Amino acid sequence: MSTTTYWTAVDSPVGALLLTAGPTGALASLSVPGQKGGRTVQDDWRHDPGPFRAAEEQLAAYFAGELKEFRLELLAVGTEFRERVWAALDAVPYGGTVTYGEIAARIGAPRAAVRAVGGAIGANPLLIVRPCHRVIGADGSLTGYAGGLDRKTRLLTLEGFLRQPSR
Repeated sequence: MSTTTYWTAVDSPVGALLLTAGPTGALASLSVPGQKGGRTVQDDWRHDPGPFRAAEEQLAAYFAGELKEFRLELLAVGTEFRERVWAALDAVPYGGTVTYGEIAARIGAPRAAVRAVGGAIGANPLLIVRPCHRVIGADGSLTGYAGGLDRKTRLLTLEGFLRQPSR
């Protein structure tokens, strides 16, 4: 039994955003062009901006600096471990950051699980909405981001964690 996947594209300051949703309208993914592991439109998907009105409004408010927390119905399915990591990501506040080790500690995983935590973060299907861009290296460096380090830098600058470069 197949289920319908709906999609739309939304312009943003970090490039076109591809949003997908299942039959209930819950947001299933948000991808950016060139994203490692990102989604691309499939022939059997149905283009319909209707299910994405709230997401579009909230994303516009976020990029305008007016929204600090998304309130959307999400449909991201993963292993139990990934879902625990994603829930920990959801708890990282706007303008804040956390390390991979801190995420591991928050979910009760041993320090040795940092690499697995990184894999779960890299598999996050909901870029921007589920803030994996707020995870940094233990030394404070801006480490990998499926959407690219340039986008990560732009998002952290928007949120006030990084300073805008002086011109």
